[in-house]
Parts: sequence; C-alpha cells; structure tokens
Amino acid sequence: MDNRTEGGRKRTDKRMSLSDAVSAFVREGSTVAFGGMGGTQCVAFAYEIARQQIGNLTLQCESPAEPADLLIGAGLVRRVEAAWIAYAVAGLGYNFRRSVEQGIPNKVELAEYSNYAMSLRFLAGAMDVPFLPLSSLLGSDLPTYNRDIREMEDPYTGRRIALVPAAQPDVALIHCSRADCMGNGQYFGISASAENIARAAKHTVLSCEKLVDSGEIRQRPNLTLIPCYAVDAVCEVLFASHPWNVTYDYAYDLPFHMEQLKAFKTREGFLAWMKRYCYDAGSWEGYCREVGLDRLAKLREMEAKFNPNFYEGVR
Repeated sequence: MDNRTEGGRKRTDKRMSLSDAVSAFVREGSTVAFGGMGGTQCVAFAYEIARQQIGNLTLQCESPAEPADLLIGAGLVRRVEAAWIAYAVAGLGYNFRRSVEQGIPNKVELAEYSNYAMSLRFLAGAMDVPFLPLSSLLGSDLPTYNRDIREMEDPYTGRRIALVPAAQPDVALIHCSRADCMGNGQYFGISASAENIARAAKHTVLSCEKLVDSGEIRQRPNLTLIPCYAVDAVCEVLFASHPWNVTYDYAYDLPFHMEQLKAFKTREGFLAWMKRYCYDAGSWEGYCREVGLDRLAKLREMEAKFNPNFYEGVR
C-alpha cells in the first residue's frame, strides 16, 4: 500500500498534490468516472492523466467534455460510456468524432446513454443495486445500439420498461467549490451527479478551489454533498475547471474555448495544443501560467460582479 494512502478513507488528513493523487489512484486499464456538467468540469485531472500517459481507460460519464475528448485524442481511452461529448456552446468534440468515425488515433468502443440514464447508473452504483428502471429510453434508438440497455415487463403494471446497469467505477475524479482536509466537499453551484458518483466508486479523488478548516464546513453542513467517508484524497487545485466556470468562483472563458476548438479541429492542431498546454507546461500550475494569470484573475472578477457579497453569506 502507498504510504500516502495508508489508513484509507478513515484518514483525517487526505491532502495530496494533483499529480500524486492521479498516480496513486488512476491505473492503466482503470474505469474512470468524471464529475461535472454545466461547470465544475474536471479539466485539471484530464491534463494530469495525459501527462502521466495512463492509458487503456474506460470512461463512465454523463457529459464529460474535455476529460473525454482530450484523453481520447491522447490515445488513452479504450471505451466510453456516456451521453454527450462536446464543449457546450463552443462546439463538438473533434477528437471523439475522429476516433469514432476514422479510428484516429484509435477507435474507442462506444456505449451511448442519455444523461438521465447515466445519472441512474451512478445512483444504482451508490445504492449497490444491480440496475435501475426508466421509461424514457424506450422512445429512442439507444436500446437498438446499446446491448447493455435491457427491456422487461413491469411486474406491477405489465407495461414495458428499460433497465440500465449500475456503474461502479474504479475511481471517481470530482471537482467542488471547497473542502476540508478530511475530504468533506461542498458545492455553491450545481453538482450534477457528483454525490452519487463519489459513493459508487471504489476510490474517489476530490479536487477543490479552496481548502478550508473543518469548522467552516460544519457551519454550512447542508452544502456538504461529498462526505469524507466517500473520499480517498483531496487536492486544492485553483482554476481546475478552466475554461469552464465554477459558480461563484470564476466565469466561463468562452473565447479561450473557441480558440481551443479551432485548434482541435485538426489532428495537428490538437497535438500542438497538447504540447504547449499539457506536456511543455509540466503541471496544472504551468497550464495556468500559459493561459495567463491576469486572464484567470479577470474571470474571477467577472464572476464576483454578479454576487459581490456571496462569500460573506456563507461564512
């Protein structure tokens, strides 16, 4: 056992660096679930996995954006179970499309679900039940192309219903607003399915914008969606979702995303981007310097203008 993780989830101090946490918990061939949707995307985790070249991964996600598209482009993904891989208003996931349509750099296996179906899969995993039922998939073609979506007759009403299997990934990678050193994670914005992903996974690594004292966490216990008993490691990583937003911390950097997608449109552009922002940068701190610390500070100022007294209210 790694001496940094000895004692498991019962440790009272789970602080680790981003690189150490990824090295300790993400292994070759792991099934990985990323949190985040509509913000709080786990971008820093994706860049770190790419730097460490941890491959043959299976991704289980709702709508993972960078984590999936970037790692697929880096040739580190074997299989994807997800609803949608794109960059919201910025555009589609070009690496994802190249992989599925052309096998570049390798052809990933694909199992498509809806966002709701993926959220139910994580809920089933968190409850440790083998599957959950839903009706909405029967109105789509997804069961035709995904053999893991089953149908049965509801024993109570006799109508047809779809079933989706539980998701219990090897490791969950989740970003939140703030956490303490024990791994109690709080959200000021939406969490998507983060709380269920954390509980469903065998191991959970939590990153946060700010590490705070446990006393601050206890003052607003209703905000603690990720409990310490579901967390193996916690990392303080500023701007970990850039260019996405983190509610009340910094705004969405759409111009940067547009520049990024312009590069990703070609394979050569993607490789040049990764060389600059991932490999040559050497760390997430290096990425932030390459993006520009002044630029990142302005994103924080933009978000603060909407709710200037927010943090005073949560202390």
